[in-house]
Amino acid sequence: MNTEKSRTEKLIERKNKAVASGIANSTGVFVEKASGAVITDVEGREYLDFYAGVGVLNVGHCPEPVVKAIQKQSEKLLHSFFAIAMYEPYVELAEKMNSIVPGPSLKKTMFANSGAEAVENAVKIARHATKRTGIISFECAFHGRTFMTMSLTSKVKPYKYGFGPFAPDIYKVPSAYCYRCYYRSTYPGCGMHCLENFERFFTAEIDAEHIAAMIIEPVQGEGGFLVPPPEFFPGLKSICEKRGILLIADEVQTGFGRTGKMFAVEHWDVEPDLITTAKSIAAGVPLSAVTGKAEYMDAPDAGNIGGTYGGNPLACVAGLETIKYIEENKLCARAEEIGKKTMTRLKALQEICPVIGDVRGIGAMIGIELVKNRITKEPAKELTAKVAKYCLEQGVILISAGIFSNVIRLLIPLVVTDEQLDHGLTVLEQSILRAAAEA
Repeated sequence: MNTEKSRTEKLIERKNKAVASGIANSTGVFVEKASGAVITDVEGREYLDFYAGVGVLNVGHCPEPVVKAIQKQSEKLLHSFFAIAMYEPYVELAEKMNSIVPGPSLKKTMFANSGAEAVENAVKIARHATKRTGIISFECAFHGRTFMTMSLTSKVKPYKYGFGPFAPDIYKVPSAYCYRCYYRSTYPGCGMHCLENFERFFTAEIDAEHIAAMIIEPVQGEGGFLVPPPEFFPGLKSICEKRGILLIADEVQTGFGRTGKMFAVEHWDVEPDLITTAKSIAAGVPLSAVTGKAEYMDAPDAGNIGGTYGGNPLACVAGLETIKYIEENKLCARAEEIGKKTMTRLKALQEICPVIGDVRGIGAMIGIELVKNRITKEPAKELTAKVAKYCLEQGVILISAGIFSNVIRLLIPLVVTDEQLDHGLTVLEQSILRAAAEA
């Protein structure tokens, strides 16, 4: 009997000894290499990637033009710190971001390293520009794990539990979670209570003149892939304009083609005052940005915002090539194709599988909410974990989401082939049916 440990087992032992326990892992997979929508582990096993690095890899793994651009830049300049000695890629990428972010207003951009950093800076900019301090965020939100962004985030475990107290002057309001409406109403006959609530909120909770900004993901990601009704985002914009509040769109997960548009807010023809981006901006190289109306972006004085690594030369050239790749390969249109095919198959499965409570999405950002009972809508957290496990066993990696951890979220790389997509969806369907039969 062969008792020799596999390379994966040896690496897991090393990981357990060296890496902090708070760093989780849900698959036990160690990646050796990856290309497009396929991951190869250290044992040579191949997996179909249906999570895209949690939305980081809209252009897939290691797109050749991005890799070549990074290699070329690495031979010239790895780091400088833009605040001391500048370099052209930072300026060029800022120009590109200003040109593609929606809305007619003059835009400006700053760069940071992560989505959380972008959100932190957007809050700073909004407060400086408005001379107000209050920030409104939404239930089911996820904005990051730093002190401010954790405070803005809604899900308690695992993101907030044991880490309080949190940043002051943060105010939460119910989100447009139609499947589990806070007001127990049904769209479209609900009267949009999630918007009407603000009149009461500004009287009973905090005066609007104290609020600097309202921040929201156009489609809430970690909260369960919640797509709002078409009236919601324009309604928020109207409320903000009336009260002198800045609207911050957190497009960290929804940006760069994921929803079928370069940015999700384009679906509702809304121009936010500030937009935060990260994840798929640079094909996996750490980079984030705040892009917004120039009058607000210019409010902080020189040195008030920025950071040592923000807008690193390698990240900037990766960002330029990634955006070019999205545009030249028409990946926004491809996201629509992926979404239509996926939604069609999942809606058909929903008709015969009672554990599927809701299927929702926009473009290639799709969530499947699993329940124990369609009438009570009791969340099926354990069943959701089983589905992910069964998919992994058949070579498809996907992950869950939702405040109740009962939503399967699909973040399929937009470069996936039709054959890969069909195979992955078949595995997902079979896994849901198997888990449901065992429930």
